[in-house]
Amino acid sequence: MTTANAIPALGPELAGTFMSVEEFDAAEEWEEGYRYELINGVLIVTPPPSEGERGPNDVLGHLFWTYKEHHPQGAALNYTLTEQTIATPRSRRRVDRVVWAGLGRLPDVRRDRPTIAIEFVSSRRRDRVRDYQAKREEYGEAGIAEYWIVDRFRRRMTVIRYAGGQSSEIIVAEGETCRTPLLPGFELPLARLLREADELDRAQGE
Repeated sequence: MTTANAIPALGPELAGTFMSVEEFDAAEEWEEGYRYELINGVLIVTPPPSEGERGPNDVLGHLFWTYKEHHPQGAALNYTLTEQTIATPRSRRRVDRVVWAGLGRLPDVRRDRPTIAIEFVSSRRRDRVRDYQAKREEYGEAGIAEYWIVDRFRRRMTVIRYAGGQSSEIIVAEGETCRTPLLPGFELPLARLLREADELDRAQGE
Protein backbone atom coordinates (compact mmCIF):
# COMPACT_ATOMS: atom_id res chain seq x y z
CA MET A 1 0.00 0.00 0.00
CA THR A 2 1.19 3.49 -0.79
CA THR A 3 1.31 6.18 1.85
CA ALA A 4 -0.28 9.62 1.87
CA ASN A 5 3.22 11.13 1.65
CA ALA A 6 4.15 9.17 -1.48
CA ILE A 7 0.87 8.79 -3.38
CA PRO A 8 1.45 8.10 -7.08
CA ALA A 9 -0.43 9.75 -9.89
CA LEU A 10 -3.72 7.88 -10.27
CA GLY A 11 -4.06 5.88 -13.45
CA PRO A 12 -5.94 2.84 -14.80
CA GLU A 13 -3.08 0.53 -13.86
CA LEU A 14 -3.90 1.14 -10.18
CA ALA A 15 -7.47 -0.16 -10.48
CA GLY A 16 -8.18 -2.53 -7.59
CA THR A 17 -5.48 -1.05 -5.34
CA PHE A 18 -6.31 -0.93 -1.63
CA MET A 19 -6.10 2.67 -0.46
CA SER A 20 -7.18 4.78 2.49
CA VAL A 21 -9.34 7.86 2.09
CA GLU A 22 -6.32 9.91 3.21
CA GLU A 23 -4.20 8.44 0.43
CA PHE A 24 -6.91 9.04 -2.15
CA ASP A 25 -7.42 12.63 -1.03
CA ALA A 26 -3.66 13.27 -1.14
CA ALA A 27 -3.37 12.40 -4.85
CA GLU A 28 -2.59 15.49 -6.90
CA GLU A 29 -2.36 14.00 -10.41
CA TRP A 30 -4.70 11.79 -12.43
CA GLU A 31 -4.37 10.32 -15.89
CA GLU A 32 -7.14 11.99 -17.84
CA GLY A 33 -9.88 10.08 -19.61
CA TYR A 34 -10.98 7.97 -16.62
CA ARG A 35 -13.17 8.29 -13.54
CA TYR A 36 -11.58 7.54 -10.17
CA GLU A 37 -13.56 6.52 -7.10
CA LEU A 38 -12.62 5.01 -3.76
CA ILE A 39 -15.21 2.46 -2.72
CA ASN A 40 -14.80 0.70 0.61
CA GLY A 41 -11.04 1.13 0.47
CA VAL A 42 -10.57 -0.02 -3.13
CA LEU A 43 -9.65 2.26 -6.04
CA ILE A 44 -12.19 1.88 -8.84
CA VAL A 45 -11.24 3.15 -12.30
CA THR A 46 -13.90 3.33 -15.01
CA PRO A 47 -14.23 4.86 -18.48
CA PRO A 48 -15.97 8.25 -18.72
CA PRO A 49 -19.78 8.31 -19.00
CA SER A 50 -21.27 7.36 -22.37
CA GLU A 51 -22.84 9.82 -24.79
CA GLY A 52 -26.26 8.65 -23.62
CA GLU A 53 -25.37 9.88 -20.14
CA ARG A 54 -23.39 13.01 -21.01
CA GLY A 55 -25.93 14.43 -23.47
CA PRO A 56 -28.92 14.42 -21.09
CA ASN A 57 -26.62 15.70 -18.34
CA ASP A 58 -25.73 18.70 -20.51
CA VAL A 59 -29.44 19.35 -21.12
CA LEU A 60 -30.07 19.20 -17.37
CA GLY A 61 -27.27 21.69 -16.78
CA HIS A 62 -28.88 24.03 -19.31
CA LEU A 63 -32.22 23.77 -17.50
CA PHE A 64 -30.56 24.55 -14.19
CA TRP A 65 -28.75 27.63 -15.51
CA THR A 66 -31.89 28.86 -17.29
CA TYR A 67 -33.75 28.57 -14.00
CA LYS A 68 -30.99 30.39 -12.10
CA GLU A 69 -30.72 33.24 -14.59
CA HIS A 70 -34.36 33.78 -15.53
CA HIS A 71 -36.71 32.45 -12.84
CA PRO A 72 -37.80 34.87 -10.09
CA GLN A 73 -36.68 32.33 -7.47
CA GLY A 74 -33.64 31.16 -9.38
CA ALA A 75 -31.25 32.49 -6.75
CA ALA A 76 -32.09 29.37 -4.73
CA LEU A 77 -29.63 27.55 -7.02
CA ASN A 78 -26.13 28.54 -5.97
CA TYR A 79 -24.11 26.40 -8.39
CA THR A 80 -24.02 23.11 -10.30
CA LEU A 81 -21.07 21.01 -11.51
CA THR A 82 -20.50 17.74 -13.32
CA GLU A 83 -18.03 15.02 -12.34
CA GLN A 84 -17.80 16.13 -8.71
CA THR A 85 -16.38 13.93 -5.94
CA ILE A 86 -18.51 13.50 -2.82
CA ALA A 87 -16.84 12.36 0.38
CA THR A 88 -18.89 9.74 2.22
CA PRO A 89 -17.85 8.16 5.52
CA ARG A 90 -16.32 5.12 3.75
CA SER A 91 -15.77 6.18 0.17
CA ARG A 92 -15.12 8.90 -2.41
CA ARG A 93 -17.85 8.84 -5.02
CA ARG A 94 -17.62 10.54 -8.41
CA VAL A 95 -21.06 11.99 -9.15
CA ASP A 96 -22.45 12.79 -12.61
CA ARG A 97 -23.84 16.14 -11.43
CA VAL A 98 -24.27 17.96 -8.12
CA VAL A 99 -26.22 21.03 -7.09
CA TRP A 100 -25.66 23.44 -4.24
CA ALA A 101 -28.84 25.18 -3.14
CA GLY A 102 -30.02 27.43 -0.34
CA LEU A 103 -26.59 28.68 0.76
CA GLY A 104 -27.21 32.26 -0.28
CA ARG A 105 -23.70 32.44 -1.75
CA LEU A 106 -21.34 30.79 -4.19
CA PRO A 107 -20.23 27.51 -2.62
CA ASP A 108 -16.72 26.46 -1.76
CA VAL A 109 -16.97 23.43 -4.04
CA ARG A 110 -14.21 21.55 -2.20
CA ARG A 111 -15.70 21.98 1.25
CA ASP A 112 -19.42 22.73 1.03
CA ARG A 113 -21.50 19.58 0.84
CA PRO A 114 -23.73 19.47 -2.28
CA THR A 115 -27.46 19.64 -1.69
CA ILE A 116 -28.50 17.37 -4.57
CA ALA A 117 -26.57 14.47 -6.12
CA ILE A 118 -27.65 13.27 -9.58
CA GLU A 119 -26.66 10.05 -11.33
CA PHE A 120 -27.46 8.99 -14.91
CA VAL A 121 -27.75 5.22 -14.89
CA SER A 122 -25.15 3.35 -16.93
CA SER A 123 -25.75 0.25 -19.04
CA ARG A 124 -23.22 -1.66 -16.92
CA ARG A 125 -25.07 -3.88 -14.47
CA ARG A 126 -22.66 -3.40 -11.56
CA ASP A 127 -22.92 0.38 -11.96
CA ARG A 128 -26.71 0.19 -11.93
CA VAL A 129 -26.60 -1.77 -8.67
CA ARG A 130 -24.32 0.87 -7.14
CA ASP A 131 -26.61 3.69 -8.26
CA TYR A 132 -29.73 2.16 -6.76
CA GLN A 133 -28.31 0.53 -3.64
CA ALA A 134 -24.85 1.50 -2.39
CA LYS A 135 -24.99 5.16 -3.36
CA ARG A 136 -28.47 5.58 -1.92
CA GLU A 137 -27.19 4.65 1.52
CA GLU A 138 -23.89 6.52 1.26
CA TYR A 139 -25.35 9.79 0.01
CA GLY A 140 -27.75 9.82 2.93
CA GLU A 141 -24.86 9.25 5.33
CA ALA A 142 -22.94 12.09 3.65
CA GLY A 143 -25.69 14.60 4.41
CA ILE A 144 -27.07 15.02 0.88
CA ALA A 145 -30.66 16.35 0.93
CA GLU A 146 -31.83 14.69 -2.30
CA TYR A 147 -30.51 12.01 -4.64
CA TRP A 148 -31.86 11.84 -8.20
CA ILE A 149 -31.43 8.69 -10.31
CA VAL A 150 -32.18 9.26 -14.00
CA ASP A 151 -32.72 5.87 -15.66
CA ARG A 152 -33.18 5.98 -19.43
CA PHE A 153 -33.45 2.19 -19.54
CA ARG A 154 -36.43 2.00 -17.18
CA ARG A 155 -37.78 5.30 -18.56
CA ARG A 156 -38.15 6.85 -15.14
CA MET A 157 -36.45 8.93 -12.51
CA THR A 158 -36.20 8.13 -8.81
CA VAL A 159 -35.98 10.97 -6.30
CA ILE A 160 -34.79 10.04 -2.81
CA ARG A 161 -35.20 12.59 -0.05
CA TYR A 162 -33.38 12.36 3.26
CA ALA A 163 -34.65 13.85 6.50
CA GLY A 164 -34.23 12.98 10.16
CA GLY A 165 -32.18 9.87 9.41
CA GLN A 166 -34.91 8.47 7.16
CA SER A 167 -35.39 8.43 3.39
CA SER A 168 -38.48 8.61 1.18
CA GLU A 169 -38.77 7.77 -2.49
CA ILE A 170 -40.68 9.41 -5.32
CA ILE A 171 -40.93 7.88 -8.81
CA VAL A 172 -41.21 10.29 -11.74
CA ALA A 173 -42.56 8.60 -14.85
CA GLU A 174 -41.49 9.48 -18.39
CA GLY A 175 -44.35 11.90 -19.05
CA GLU A 176 -44.15 13.58 -15.65
CA THR A 177 -42.28 16.60 -14.30
CA CYS A 178 -39.87 16.56 -11.38
CA ARG A 179 -40.13 19.38 -8.85
CA THR A 180 -38.24 19.92 -5.61
CA PRO A 181 -38.79 22.28 -2.68
CA LEU A 182 -35.04 22.90 -2.69
CA LEU A 183 -35.40 24.83 -5.98
CA PRO A 184 -38.78 26.60 -5.85
CA GLY A 185 -40.34 26.90 -9.28
CA PHE A 186 -37.83 24.64 -11.03
CA GLU A 187 -39.41 22.07 -13.33
CA LEU A 188 -37.68 19.13 -14.97
CA PRO A 189 -39.74 17.37 -17.67
CA LEU A 190 -38.18 13.91 -17.64
CA ALA A 191 -39.19 13.26 -21.26
CA ARG A 192 -36.78 16.01 -22.35
CA LEU A 193 -33.79 14.12 -20.94
CA LEU A 194 -34.94 10.75 -22.25
CA ARG A 195 -35.50 12.20 -25.72
CA GLU A 196 -31.92 13.48 -25.79
CA ALA A 197 -30.59 10.02 -24.95
CA ASP A 198 -32.84 8.41 -27.57
CA GLU A 199 -31.68 10.79 -30.29
CA LEU A 200 -28.04 10.12 -29.49
CA ASP A 201 -28.62 6.37 -29.59
CA ARG A 202 -30.37 6.62 -32.97
CA ALA A 203 -27.57 8.77 -34.40
CA GLN A 204 -25.10 6.02 -33.49
CA GLY A 205 -27.29 3.26 -34.88
CA GLU A 206 -27.91 1.68 -31.48
